[in-house]
Amino acid sequence: MSETKPGLTYADAGVDIDAGNALVERIKPAAKRTQRAGTMSGLGGFGALFDLKAAGYSDPILVGATDGVGTKLRIAIDTGNVDTIGIDLVAMCVNDLVCQGAEPLFFLDYFATGKLELDPATRIIEGIAEGCAQSGCALIGGETAEMPGMYHKGDFDLAGFAVGAMERGADLPAGVAEGDVLLGLGSNGVHSNGYSFVRKVVELSGLGWDADCPFGEGSLGAALLAPTRLYVKQCLAAVRAGGVHALAHITGGGLTENLPRVLPEGMGATIDLSSWQLPGVFRWLAETASMEEAELLKTFNCGIGMIVVVAADKADAIAALLAGEGESVTRIGTVTAGQGVAYEGKLL
Repeated sequence: MSETKPGLTYADAGVDIDAGNALVERIKPAAKRTQRAGTMSGLGGFGALFDLKAAGYSDPILVGATDGVGTKLRIAIDTGNVDTIGIDLVAMCVNDLVCQGAEPLFFLDYFATGKLELDPATRIIEGIAEGCAQSGCALIGGETAEMPGMYHKGDFDLAGFAVGAMERGADLPAGVAEGDVLLGLGSNGVHSNGYSFVRKVVELSGLGWDADCPFGEGSLGAALLAPTRLYVKQCLAAVRAGGVHALAHITGGGLTENLPRVLPEGMGATIDLSSWQLPGVFRWLAETASMEEAELLKTFNCGIGMIVVVAADKADAIAALLAGEGESVTRIGTVTAGQGVAYEGKLL
């Protein structure tokens, strides 16, 4: 009599449901730390609930934003340093939301990998929770997808979705006028754009991720993984103080392409490139790749991660408020008649 072979299980196909459940239990404390007014449910349900009235809104407009981290993930995977990549994910979404005048309310993440490994997955999602906590945004749900055959060993992908709100009529940009002052808020390095170029430059340099950083302390990989700055609470404080007409998050497209997105038709801007010092990472990238200044300005943030467009008579007060919130603030230019961004001075 032949023996009956045991039946095939989902785990035999490479998907471990128990590991997924264990991850949810591990990250519940991190998610709980992000709870804020309006949060109604924890992780584990089929959907996540949020109460706008409890969050303090009477006539709200919702704003949504979604993004990823791009090929910066490759450096995190190759170095094993995954603790802050979740902060990048949150920042790329909520820094966009605040440019509309919205307060980020809640965040959902999508984490996909070939084989779920609990320890690195926990570190990644704890980074997401940290980004949410820093921006006053509740982590109320997400999806962990284990997809064998779709990702190489150790590889993963991240995406995020944030929802914010503002009272009707409070949206930005609004009231931008010729003579408005441009206040630049310092970045924390490359942030999360242009990493396909960054990785190419590192390849050209012949350096490994564990090499001494040529523009700072520690290893090159660690320096390039510096997490994207979160500007949410600081910018919301400035908006509520009055006089802020627009906010521009300097991401892909750099200063050249992002600032015009918040300027009305017939308006341009002049930026004085000598008003701040180019951080070492950008100088190293430019020199290693023989990069022209114009290309640098339309590829990277060049040390300015957010631009606050402010009424001229409020500029000093808003600059002082932002500095008090911990920002490095520089008056970098003005709004002018015309189109596009004109540069004065030199960065390189």
